[in-house]
Amino acid sequence: MIEVRRLNKSFGDLQVLKDVDLKVEKGEVVCLIGASGSGKSTLLRCINFLEQGQSGEIWIEGRLVEGKKDNLAKIRQEVGMVFQLFNLFPHKTVLGNVIEAPVMVKKVPVKQATEEAVTLLEKVGLADKAGSYPSQLSGGQKQRVAIARALAMHPKVMLFDEPTSALDPELVGEVLTVIKQLAREGMTMIVVTHEMAFAREVAEWVVYMDEGRIVEISKPAQMFDEPREARTREFLSRVLQKTDQNSETRSA
Repeated sequence: MIEVRRLNKSFGDLQVLKDVDLKVEKGEVVCLIGASGSGKSTLLRCINFLEQGQSGEIWIEGRLVEGKKDNLAKIRQEVGMVFQLFNLFPHKTVLGNVIEAPVMVKKVPVKQATEEAVTLLEKVGLADKAGSYPSQLSGGQKQRVAIARALAMHPKVMLFDEPTSALDPELVGEVLTVIKQLAREGMTMIVVTHEMAFAREVAEWVVYMDEGRIVEISKPAQMFDEPREARTREFLSRVLQKTDQNSETRSA
């Protein structure tokens, strides 16, 4: 479904992606883990062509995408993206946010778009919030609206950029539940996450990135129980220790 070949990306003198290779098959869920600044989010943005690398190739469904020649708006319809901070239109209702892109971009009739939006809002557990505005929603509800909005374009792939990082701990589960349901339905997904338990449960493959490179790609059991690379072991040791400390703090 998606193949990245020797992708390089720099911002000025800072090289944030270094010869990245990644392949994601149809129906797979791939979780990207790593410290902040390791290149995970930039990789997602390059796959969706919100950023373009200086060199390398991105293939989608067996076709090389060339940014200067291809219709990037069409590609972004097929590769949906959910960001950390929701990016909802504050002046539109929940329903208005979900139907906006299908109506304006794909020219779907309003009645059809509305019917599909209602179904999607039911899917993410927000059918009763269709007439609400973003300011009336919790962070978890906003993120679920953002997921419904992305799904309204009928994407072939979904990219999630740390979808729970801006949420209070008690709201994380409701968003992860929706993503898990998409995984069960066979949606191809790449998820940048700090939620290691979620990655272990849902991912087909876990990818550890460090300093702009992919250090290790493994099945979840291998990655979390017996990582091959020393850098992976060091990172997971720090993250899991911090998770245990946070759990103890909440229990106290």
